[in-house]
Order: sequence, then structure tokens, then C-alpha cells
Amino acid sequence: MATPALRPRRTFPAIGGITWEHPADRAALQALRSVPGFEEITKKILAFLGGERGIRLLFQANAVRVGPTQFPKLWTTHVEVCTTFDWPEVPELYVSQTPVFNAGAYGVDHPFIVLHTAALELLDDDELRVLLAHELGHVMSGHAFYRTIAAILFLVSAKALPALVGIVLWPVQLAFLEWSRKAELSADRAGLLGSQDPIAAQRLFMNMAGGVRPPHQGGQLDLDTFMAQAHEYGQSNDGLDIFYKVLSTLLLSHPMHTVRAAELQGWIAAGDYDRILRGEYTRRGPENAERPLKDDLSAAGDYYSREARETFSQVVDAAKKAAERARDAFRNTQQR
Repeated sequence: MATPALRPRRTFPAIGGITWEHPADRAALQALRSVPGFEEITKKILAFLGGERGIRLLFQANAVRVGPTQFPKLWTTHVEVCTTFDWPEVPELYVSQTPVFNAGAYGVDHPFIVLHTAALELLDDDELRVLLAHELGHVMSGHAFYRTIAAILFLVSAKALPALVGIVLWPVQLAFLEWSRKAELSADRAGLLGSQDPIAAQRLFMNMAGGVRPPHQGGQLDLDTFMAQAHEYGQSNDGLDIFYKVLSTLLLSHPMHTVRAAELQGWIAAGDYDRILRGEYTRRGPENAERPLKDDLSAAGDYYSREARETFSQVVDAAKKAAERARDAFRNTQQR
């Protein structure tokens, strides 16, 4: 797929993170906060780590801090992304030697961003811009604190956190995972807004799913084919497909890459992306803070209801098809 010439990137003065947040994001966060044990677990983890300083030491011990003389090109892109979003505090950026593709925003009062070296090896400059904007989106939406708690909760064993012994962690962990998946959908939109390159944003999902950066296998991936694959996954609802989809997603912190690609495409098609480019967005300050949570919960309810209706309809259709096949098989048996 040929990449069209891009218009100059637009800046978004005083844009609020709520502008791009998925309706199910805030609803899932509210649900997480209401799970019994959440507040107790959060306080004990922070106390165990020693607050902000402990968190920084934990995540930064084996990473290189990016700056004008360390990964200067990456630093320039990071600063440009912050300028695009008019974000006054450029978060510290670190590169960690890790062979598994990932990136994250962590911290409490002053969040920082960590990129794995696998991401630098896999992505081109345009895709890295999308990734940096995605992580800044997490920062601006206030996700970093909850992602930090989740990381500790899942990566550090209960034995290493004696303060958590006796607390039922499973419901909190499941709620964290559900919120994390919806938070990723929000940050994906921020990634697009920060890059203003829909092709690069979708290529990011494709590369995360199975990319190999040139020159190793240059030209081996095709975005149109990947998007067709995403559509095929979305339409595969026969028999036990729906059950397998739910089961395979339940313990994931991120949605499936094809699902993310389709969600972002749907957001663009709905006109929200172009509307924000025109300057129609929520500003930081009172306009952002005063947006009623009930509006988000209502929108999230519509989203989950629609998702449930579609799933129910798919289950019914699958059951009908299975019944028809059973009847046909029975008739064939009777005719022999």
C-alpha cells in the first residue's frame, strides 16, 4: 500500500485526554475502583515500593534515559509529539534492553515512558511516532498510575509482597485486565492523533502482530491483507468461535491486534478523528474536569449493550446453523 503525502501535523492547544478516551475506558476504571480490595491493594503496593521514588527505581534500574545525546532522533520525535498535544511537561523517556516488544507509561505525579529495544528494532520512524503518541496518551489520560499498580500486581509474586497475603487478588486482577484493554483503545486513538498518519497507525498493529523490520524481510507485509484479516476475524462467529474469542481475551492486558485495528478504523469512519483535526475537542481545565461521568457511563453502557446484542445475535445465528446442519445430517441418515 502506497503511503500518501501527509499534510503538516496539526497541534491541539490545551487538548484534554477525555477527547480521545473510549467510552468503556472510564466505565471500566470506575468498575475497577469499586471492586472490593482495590483501595487496600493500591495503598499497600505504594507503601511497599516507597511511593514515586521506589517506582522510578524499580523501572529505571536497567534502562537508558533518552535525551539530546542519547537516542537523539527518538528524543526529537518525543518532544515533537508533546508539542502536538501541547503537553507542558515532557515525560522522561527510557529505552530498556528487552527482546519482547512492549512500551509503557508508569509513575504517579510525574509519569515516565519506557520503550523496549524490540520496538526500536521493529518500527520505522513514522510508527515510532505513533507509539510515542500512544504512550503520551496514557500519561495525559491519567492511566500511568493504574498501569504501574497493575504491572506490580502481575509481575511481582505475592510472596514478594507480603502485605498482600490474605487479600483475594483474583477479582481485582480481572478488573485491571478489563480496564487495561479498554484503556489501550483510548491510547490507540491518541497514537493516531499524535501522528496524524492512519496508515502508520495501522501498520503499528500489523507489526506488533507479526512484523519483521527491513532489511531482514523488507516488503514482506501488506497492510490491505492485514486489514482483510482483521475483518475476517471480526466476522468469524460460527459455532464455538465466540466462546474461544472471549476465553482467549479474558487474561490479556491488551486487545487482539486485529481488534485494535478494526476499532481504530471504526473511530475514523465515525468522523471523530476529522472532527478533532478541525479543532472540535475538549480543552484541559474546567471543560475537561466538569464533563459528567454519567455521560461516559451512558455511552459505555450503549457500547457494552451493543457488544452484548451482537454477541447474543451471533450466538443465536451460530446455534441456528448448528441445528440446521444437525437436521440435514439426520435427513441424510434417514435417506440411506
